[in-house]
Amino acid sequence: MHIARIIPCLLLKNGGLVKTVRFKKDRYVGDPINAVRIFNEKEVDELVFLDTSATSAGNGPNFRLLEDIASEAFMPFGYGGGITTLEQIRRLYSLGVEKIVINTAATNPGLVSDAAGLAGSSSVVVSIDARRGLFGKYSVYVEGGRRDLKTDPVSYARDMEKRGAGEILLNAIDRDGVMEGYDLELIRRVSEAVSVPVVAVGGAGSLKHFREAVEHGASAAAAGSMFVFHGKHKAVLITYPKYDEMRKLFE
Repeated sequence: MHIARIIPCLLLKNGGLVKTVRFKKDRYVGDPINAVRIFNEKEVDELVFLDTSATSAGNGPNFRLLEDIASEAFMPFGYGGGITTLEQIRRLYSLGVEKIVINTAATNPGLVSDAAGLAGSSSVVVSIDARRGLFGKYSVYVEGGRRDLKTDPVSYARDMEKRGAGEILLNAIDRDGVMEGYDLELIRRVSEAVSVPVVAVGGAGSLKHFREAVEHGASAAAAGSMFVFHGKHKAVLITYPKYDEMRKLFE
């Protein structure tokens, strides 16, 4: 088995770094620039930043903060949050954001395809937040998990691939911040339905969870809590597994 991409997925809120549990109870965990510097030292290959306040507050991306992040980051990074226009996407690319992550605005039929036309599908990620409901039925949610699209994530992912998404960031809302493992059934269903890479997020609490996600079809695995909390009392400590640990994990 190849070594899969393991990506820190960091949540921004009002310029700070936060961590949530099931998209609620956000807890401040530090300064994003400081986190980037630590991940630089740990030679992380890729980062994703998602701004939870940009959409809910009706604000666009915090370009000043993203410019600061881009000037510090040694690795490529993706950004999502408050993206609604092609002009914003152009500006994000010009700042050095490698991948733009579209969630709520993906319900606008033209934005994903326009973005793919601008910089190629490989630079466009559609983030799908899914929740499992009655009888094991999944549904896609937008607006930070507040609005139910009443759409199955499998058909939604297929649609986004057709529109030009080059990657799917698949988040299980009920697993977010719980650290008890990914929703493997959700990963399997969506991964089997699309040919683009699926990045699993929501639930990682140990290295074996990354392997499980990949075994169920994910091309990469992302995590937040696992990289910012340490110990049973969840003290804030930015960490990342060493390369040898990852190599052994995927042998």
